[in-house]
Amino acid sequence: MNSTQLPPSWQQALRDEFDKPYFRELQAFLCGERAAHEIYPPESDVFAAFQFTPLDRVAVLILGQDPYHGVNQAHGLSFSVRPGVALPPSLRNIVRELRDDLECPPPTSGSLELWARQGVLLLNAVLTVRAGQPASHQRKGWETFTDAVIRAVNAKAEPVVFVLWGGFAQKKTKLIDATRHAVIASAHPSPLSAKLFFGSRPFSKINAALESLKKPKIEWCL
Repeated sequence: MNSTQLPPSWQQALRDEFDKPYFRELQAFLCGERAAHEIYPPESDVFAAFQFTPLDRVAVLILGQDPYHGVNQAHGLSFSVRPGVALPPSLRNIVRELRDDLECPPPTSGSLELWARQGVLLLNAVLTVRAGQPASHQRKGWETFTDAVIRAVNAKAEPVVFVLWGGFAQKKTKLIDATRHAVIASAHPSPLSAKLFFGSRPFSKINAALESLKKPKIEWCL
């Protein structure tokens, strides 16, 4: 797990992070975890969000918190699951809001790769998790790294739409210059707050923001 897994634009923006003590400690922690436990996503997918969406192509950032901790679910994109995997509750609620907001038909899979390929950075604050143990890799260093990612996106010359679902994500507003970028905040799509998420129409709001920034709209229907 190193910078060579990242596209050049991300390598350039994040190059200093890989040499910092916290990142070395994180690498040592993950080495021990993978030796003793099943860790998701697989090592080859940890940086998938960056591989699908190079920094120079980021138009939207959707921030999640933790990878899914079930078998074959997490593959490096926040809220997304591999094709053929049953939709977890938060993703089911996202799909329901897609239908209500944009009249999207039922998706053929829960993979959000289509979004990532269009410039939507699907970033989790923590990029790994122990199987069956949610939040098991929080406060091990990932948050410092992904805060650096958010700062790198914030530093882009072109404005970006930041999508912050739930209180955890909304705490990251301190890293974002809202005078230059668009920020769309609402309740989280998890079952605990879905009643407040439903009707928030995030996808049409993102496209309206992109249009106002003279950027291409995202094709959200999966």
